[in-house]
Amino acid sequence: MKSCTIFAVQADGAELLTVEGLAAGAELHPLQEGFVEHHGLQCGFCTPGIITTAHALLSEEPNADAGRVREVLSGNLCRCTGYI
Repeated sequence: MKSCTIFAVQADGAELLTVEGLAAGAELHPLQEGFVEHHGLQCGFCTPGIITTAHALLSEEPNADAGRVREVLSGNLCRCTGYI
């Protein structure tokens, strides 16, 4: 769920996972590590959405192919580079 498309009250009682919640203390999640290692961080506007969307996808479809990843991530907007 995108935080910009629902009211906070609509999430009442739901379990929420944020990009910060993916880390185990000081140890980053492999997706976070990958963004750091491959210089995937720009302004930070799109980063949380891309990482949490990728996490959700890979949790449900661990063998998703590149086409499926592109399809799922297409809902995220990168304002500084226009990544596709």
